[in-house]
Amino acid sequence: MRKRETVRRTTAKEVAAAAGVSKWTVIRAFTPGSSITDESKRRVMEAAAALNYSPNLLARSLATNSTRQVAVFVDDFRNPQKLPFLETLTERLQAAGLVAMLININNHFDHVHALLHADQRQVDAVILFGTAFRDETLTDRQLGNGMPPMFVLARDSQIDGVPAVVCDAELALRDIVDHLHDRGYRRPGFMSGAPALSTALRRRQHFTDFWAGKGVSEVELLSAEKYSAEAGADSVRQYLSQSTPGNRIDVLMCENDILALGAMDEIRGGFGLRVPDDIAIVGFDNYELSGSSAYSLTTYEQPRHEMIDAIIGMIVGSIKAETMTLPGKMIVRKST
Repeated sequence: MRKRETVRRTTAKEVAAAAGVSKWTVIRAFTPGSSITDESKRRVMEAAAALNYSPNLLARSLATNSTRQVAVFVDDFRNPQKLPFLETLTERLQAAGLVAMLININNHFDHVHALLHADQRQVDAVILFGTAFRDETLTDRQLGNGMPPMFVLARDSQIDGVPAVVCDAELALRDIVDHLHDRGYRRPGFMSGAPALSTALRRRQHFTDFWAGKGVSEVELLSAEKYSAEAGADSVRQYLSQSTPGNRIDVLMCENDILALGAMDEIRGGFGLRVPDDIAIVGFDNYELSGSSAYSLTTYEQPRHEMIDAIIGMIVGSIKAETMTLPGKMIVRKST
């Protein structure tokens, strides 16, 4: 087999010589936010293009003590509502000169392994997105001091010192319950998703509290094992099979849109009931399919772009790293 020839990379020193500047000026020219004159940057870029030069990010990370990498932990990839968040998150990270390292938290790769993996790669930060992260994880003896800073996206942080950027669940559920109460619904139900993740959303608690404030103390609680349309359908099927028409809920709030879409399919297709005439449905997140004529789902939209901009600002240091709660907006459609 013919041995592959090694192509020598052009160095920053060679670019500096061609541009008539110092090596450190070349480094600054390729470092976002660095102080450099327009003329110097122009000369460096022209020389770099002529010599086919690209910076060695590994070498730069050793010099700057920053890899510009951010680890993103996700443990519910089956939830399709994660995709719009991940699309926006990776786009905004790249625009800020950062690169996302996506890590799948699962039965074979838990949080401790993921944190050790991220630390060994010297990431600049860790974003916990849709993960059930607990205090005891941080006290694991395998984890030493100096771990990268952590942030929680789209869920409340359960850990002191780990800030979260989250949609205002209290405001959201107040708006939802006010809307449902004004429409005349009085027999509410709530479907929660994966137990380990639901606790960090607080949506069920706010839902029951606001109904109690309106004199409705009984809220039927349904549970789905995971965030999927199939799980939503299974949960509502079990409830409807065990209840009688005269005693059923008249509105079902689902913890997210995917559960709501699955529940709606089962209510209409499996039991021949009408939405909203027999049972009204509400979701959360304003998933793309929710606005289609097939569903026309009433839901609540999180301020995705603002949340992601805030968490990136905390990572790069332009915003103080502290828990931030942002308002979303109610989207009323035909399902209520």
